[in-house]
Amino acid sequence: MFQEYIRNFCIIAHIDHGKSTLADRLLERTNTISQRDLKEQVLDDMDLERERGITIKSHAIRMEYEAKDKNTYILNLIDTPGHVDFSYEVSRSLAACEGALLIIDAAQGIEAQTISNLYLAIENDLDIIPVINKIDLPSAQVDVVKNQIVELIGCDEKEILLASAKTGQGVDEILEAIVNSIPHPKGNPNGKLQALIFDSVFDSYRGAISFIRIFNGTLRTNDQIMFFSTGHKFNADEVGILKLTKEPVKELKTGEVGYLISGAKNVNDTKVGDTVTHAKNGADEPLAGYREVKPMVFSGIYPVITEDFEDLREALNKLALNDSALAFEPETSKALGFGFRCGFLGLLHMEIVQERLQREYDLTIINTVPNVVFRVHLTNGQVVNIDNPTDMPDPGIIEYIEEPYIFAQIITPPEYIGNIMKLSREKRAVFKTTSYIDPSRADMQFLFPLSEVIFDFYDKLKSHTRGYASFDYDFDEYKQGRLVKLDILINGEPLDALSTIVHTDKAYEMGQRLCRQLKKLIPRQMFEVIIQAAVGSKIISRQTVKALRKNVTAKCYGGDITRKRKLLEKQKEGKKRMKQVGRVDIPQEAFLAMLSMEKEK
Repeated sequence: MFQEYIRNFCIIAHIDHGKSTLADRLLERTNTISQRDLKEQVLDDMDLERERGITIKSHAIRMEYEAKDKNTYILNLIDTPGHVDFSYEVSRSLAACEGALLIIDAAQGIEAQTISNLYLAIENDLDIIPVINKIDLPSAQVDVVKNQIVELIGCDEKEILLASAKTGQGVDEILEAIVNSIPHPKGNPNGKLQALIFDSVFDSYRGAISFIRIFNGTLRTNDQIMFFSTGHKFNADEVGILKLTKEPVKELKTGEVGYLISGAKNVNDTKVGDTVTHAKNGADEPLAGYREVKPMVFSGIYPVITEDFEDLREALNKLALNDSALAFEPETSKALGFGFRCGFLGLLHMEIVQERLQREYDLTIINTVPNVVFRVHLTNGQVVNIDNPTDMPDPGIIEYIEEPYIFAQIITPPEYIGNIMKLSREKRAVFKTTSYIDPSRADMQFLFPLSEVIFDFYDKLKSHTRGYASFDYDFDEYKQGRLVKLDILINGEPLDALSTIVHTDKAYEMGQRLCRQLKKLIPRQMFEVIIQAAVGSKIISRQTVKALRKNVTAKCYGGDITRKRKLLEKQKEGKKRMKQVGRVDIPQEAFLAMLSMEKEK
């Protein structure tokens, strides 16, 4: 039976524990890639991934391995990201697998995202193979890490594999464990077709390409197919398997992972999490998809050149095709014109999307201050969700405001507990518990307001703990908070792009810092520019950019003083009139001021 020789698995780990390097060794050992084509991080094909040394997108690849029992097995590997912002990518990959390699760094031990990704795998009923990587490092503490793993997943110490992805040590044992410990895919090869889309990309020439896992039935080239979410029908122009390049085949059977090109030109037709079936005699119901992703951070993205608006819309549509965590809708701003309100999973996710828009689609964009979704309760009993400060209702009709809190887990060496407690107090956190994984690692748990975490929390945490702490979070609940809308006024006119919602205790300090920053960034005009921070009708901070002064009396050599006075009065009147009609052009840096305010400190 064909299915018995298929193994679908993924690699899960904390960021930088060696997932991509181990994937390289597996490809090398199974001769999927020749020595000539071998380079570091083979599966990380995006320039951004290679530069930052992190995995952003999940990747799938097929390997063939001859095991010790002399049978040849098909191994489908789906590499997953480790960064907290991309945990959604991880959940998508897990749905297409039966097992997972849990990679733990021998020097670092168990970290926050190791635990959260492990829980995701357990939720998906995957068989876990624990692997301690980097055992060749001088600082490796293999016995300590073994105890941590036994404590965490309750496995037998003999089940833990030791490896070094860098040198290739232990790779054969891992391949044998994949064959022997991970179950083969179940499903009915003669049943009605059910294929799950776990990723998709857009190709300029061929349209939307879906990466699929067949759960039941068989998909053949030229089959008439239907997507469940839209009901649209297409022809399967090409199906194939995923090696380093896409290789067309005649059919994909139950349990296989591959790709489908259906000629769908509209990016919304091939939704991630959707089920593909035959147009005639298809399945009655779709497979259980993924949990609906909820964006946590919102920011406005505007084209610097107004004519690029439609290009920006198209670029966002293409990005959203294979990044289902990205949400966007059109919006307008007085200061910036037409743009989009975009939702992201976190600040790194936002940064990656911005860089991809600039690099892959050659767009020059401005982004507004990131915000979270606030829940505003009005005096008439109505509840409105606000992700843009400009939509905040009048303070007179607001009963109270709730903000999102996250459940945060910080794993740190015990000597930094004091620093973390101090930082968490600054960020209005509620301390829950501290437990010890072993004498050298403490697991601290907090409730944080999300708005306090999205700016600079991660950077500060790393600097307070010399880079040793790891951080992971999940949405918890909404809680009531003392929050106000902080407006920035330029010559009495509100600048909507820089409005933000802050805690009452931080409004004064935030207003002052923002005004100071803007004073440095706004160039001097022929008239005085007044920068103010206001909460409601109350001005809480003010800075003034002095006017440029032209020496109008330069041509007066001596003579009557009244002549000089008349010229100065005339200049004064002109400046007054200019102040009323003159517009201040705010440079792009001003919109990034909020993000770089910490540098000023």
